[in-house]
Amino acid sequence: MSFTRCDVGGVVFHTADAITAAGGVVHGFATRLGGVSRGDCAQLNLGMTRHDDPAAVRENYRRFCAAVGADEASLVMTHQVHEDGVRVATRADVLPDLLDPIPYRTDALVTNEPGLALVIYYADCIPVLLYDPVHRAIGAVHSGWRGTAAQIAPKALAEMQARYGTDPAEVLAAIGPGICPTCFETDDDVPDAMSARLGPMARSFVRPGAGGKSHVDLKGLIAWELRQAGVERIETLPLCTGCRPDLYWSHRKLGDRRGNQAAIIQLL
Repeated sequence: MSFTRCDVGGVVFHTADAITAAGGVVHGFATRLGGVSRGDCAQLNLGMTRHDDPAAVRENYRRFCAAVGADEASLVMTHQVHEDGVRVATRADVLPDLLDPIPYRTDALVTNEPGLALVIYYADCIPVLLYDPVHRAIGAVHSGWRGTAAQIAPKALAEMQARYGTDPAEVLAAIGPGICPTCFETDDDVPDAMSARLGPMARSFVRPGAGGKSHVDLKGLIAWELRQAGVERIETLPLCTGCRPDLYWSHRKLGDRRGNQAAIIQLL
């Protein structure tokens, strides 16, 4: 399964080839390249809560949306809290102003409304985009280790099934850039928590590290969760936010001195 690196006017992002080929949507996984922010947030910071100039954030969104082909006046954002909430996005969720406070908490969005652009953020956690080209429905999921343990991606899929009649076998799933196992070094509490929620299979995605640490393959685990839920066509972008500071900000590497990448998907 493959991705395409796109460069539109200096804005660099990736698209999943299967989703592009299916048609009916625009989508993209942003890098940090192509924006106007400066300092710790240089260049394409799309995070609303970073220490950045609001005018720069607005211009970054204008550039990213124009590059992807999304409508910047129809964005629905997540308010990410590392939980398993899934929100059904409607036109009422489009904020009057891009930087207005978001009045709900959710790490995943689904919709079947044409024109709505779903937006999630990442700086190590894993962005997942879902597309049902048959029933014309989409989902956008932010899946860190807590969300992965809580099976947030399959829960978003289940919401699409319940609301829109989605058949998982018809869904196209794209797992975007995020932290790789080598960079995601943890104590045993993380894999133990995953095993407690997901069963012993979770340990198949954990390898031992130095000094009693563990390395967790979040992308592999999310793909397994989606396959267990019936999704057959899954694309995974291997790029790591920790390994590629030329392309991405990483929370593990930079802490709060960084911007945020975003992923977007919009039904046409």
